[in-house]
Amino acid sequence: MFVVLLKFSKQKDLVSQFLEAHKKWIKHGFDDGVFLLAGSLQPGLGGSIIAHNVSHSALQTRLDKDPFVQENIVTAEILEIEPSITDARLAFLQD
Repeated sequence: MFVVLLKFSKQKDLVSQFLEAHKKWIKHGFDDGVFLLAGSLQPGLGGSIIAHNVSHSALQTRLDKDPFVQENIVTAEILEIEPSITDARLAFLQD
């Protein structure tokens, strides 16, 4: 399982130009069953994604296709988590 931090860079002013393409990219991640959650980092620092069922290298390849990453609007940091204890509702993450 991975937590991805998408932190705004100095190119933050380009967000509106690429927002729709970024949203389509996120939807694709959900449609593929890779993304479990996506949301904003507060206060206005960027975004975050929880991903699973993907290798680190495949996730990096996917992130490289994010228009926000391509346009240097955000920098992407991947944190890998190996769940050892979960709530029963999240047991699927231990697979």
